[in-house]
Amino acid sequence: MKKLIEAAIEAREKAYCPYSNFKVGAAVLFEDGNIYTGCNIENASFGATNCAERSAIFNAVSNGCRTLKAIALIGDTNNFTYPCGICRQVISEFAEDGNVKIFMAKNKDEYLEKTLDEILPGSFTKKDLEN
Repeated sequence: MKKLIEAAIEAREKAYCPYSNFKVGAAVLFEDGNIYTGCNIENASFGATNCAERSAIFNAVSNGCRTLKAIALIGDTNNFTYPCGICRQVISEFAEDGNVKIFMAKNKDEYLEKTLDEILPGSFTKKDLEN
């Protein structure tokens, strides 16, 4: 968990956010045991902006991973930054179940630990499409 948070902190410094000046970094642990990182990447059109959480998950998926084990993210260093709604949905796509750990950090020592079920109750998943 500490390594995951530290990787998110490092990723935050790579953020491309010239419009909001709001840096976000994320790190994900997938089934292969590797940590993949991502940062927010803004675009002048705003709609083409990508969040750090999705950047990290897409990085892992691009490397052949499919099962998310945990995610850490850091945005505002004075407050806990939660994943946006779209990121919560993407997390649920690759989570084994609703017990996936999500760590929202202010720094390496201050963080909240939540599960996907806690931050996205009643999520719509691929299981819903099977019914």
